[in-house]
Amino acid sequence: MFTYISFRVALAMILSLVISMIYGNVLIAYLRKKQIGETIRDLGLEGQSQKKGTPTMGGLIILGAILVPTLLLARLDNNYIILLLITTVWLGLIGFADDYIKVFKKNKEGLHGRFKIIGQIGLGIIVGSILYFNEGIYTKEEIKASQVEKYNPADVSHVADDRGDVHFMVKNAAPTTTIPFMTSHEIDYSKILPENWRDYTWLIFIPIVIFIITAVSNGANLTDGIDGLATGTSAIIGTTLLAFAYVSGNIIWADYLNIMYIPNVGELSIFIAAFIGACVGFLWYNAYPAQVFMGDTGSLAIGGIIATLALSVRKELLLPVMCGIFLIENLSVMIQVSYFKYTKKKFGEGRRIFLMSPLHHHYQKMGMHESKIVSRFWIIGILLAVLSIITLKIR
Repeated sequence: MFTYISFRVALAMILSLVISMIYGNVLIAYLRKKQIGETIRDLGLEGQSQKKGTPTMGGLIILGAILVPTLLLARLDNNYIILLLITTVWLGLIGFADDYIKVFKKNKEGLHGRFKIIGQIGLGIIVGSILYFNEGIYTKEEIKASQVEKYNPADVSHVADDRGDVHFMVKNAAPTTTIPFMTSHEIDYSKILPENWRDYTWLIFIPIVIFIITAVSNGANLTDGIDGLATGTSAIIGTTLLAFAYVSGNIIWADYLNIMYIPNVGELSIFIAAFIGACVGFLWYNAYPAQVFMGDTGSLAIGGIIATLALSVRKELLLPVMCGIFLIENLSVMIQVSYFKYTKKKFGEGRRIFLMSPLHHHYQKMGMHESKIVSRFWIIGILLAVLSIITLKIR
């Protein structure tokens, strides 16, 4: 039974749920005992004072509930699994350092922003380098039997699916991605450059990876501002990525949907299932009124995980849709800050577009209860997830 991905996916999700529920309760009690609570800045938001002292650093629950099932059930020689384990631990440690400084050093600013950025850039270089240079990471394109002779024999293989049908596949080691809603839905990054520059495609690819990881991890961090918002949104995004990873790594589904077949990426389904289970299990304690906050330990990690997963399944161009909630939260801050600086320079007085940013605080200032804000953001997240999935067929 353990040879089937579907069985291990189900088991990983159940195990992560159990771990997050049991371990979560124990950790919350420990955090309360040690008085490791959130320090609240007075922003004039309704119900804000009630959150003071709520245990933080709960992201440790999410990390534990992801890592344990993955280490037990996934193939640890799989390049994609190794990549996601590195991402989880790397950003988890950066977030933990930030929370540690805030809680134990009583420094509300936490880890200086430049060190977070350096850490995110470092991870981006690692992820980009592995995805670009590692020979075990490539895609396969189906060809007709009559076309086999046109290719290098070392790049052609015969893949038999579960029904016994043989597919002639050609290896594509170039960095490729999927363009949503397009008939020619695959693009090779090297085609961006002139032909004599294509050996240096990594100079474009790695900075793109750095930007994506930085943007999505910061977006998740900004979204984690009210009870259950980031956790629930991440679970929805994770479910979408689970669908992409499973169909992209299954020769039958990839052939039926006429999408890129990515060998070995199906193993990521186990990791993603654990990720979803961890988020849902944490939501048990993080839903309004929250018993624990994830802190940067959790928010930076889940953002980085989502970014790396999207890159691994070649869906990074779909991130603005799939992670639309993170995007709008990021944009609301950028717009607010830019407009304030512009009006201060022009009129001598800073003006605001939103009552407060990120966007969820704007609605709080309008008098909307945070549980209603979260529910509506989840609904939008589900709609975006459905739109992302139907790109598999709508082109």
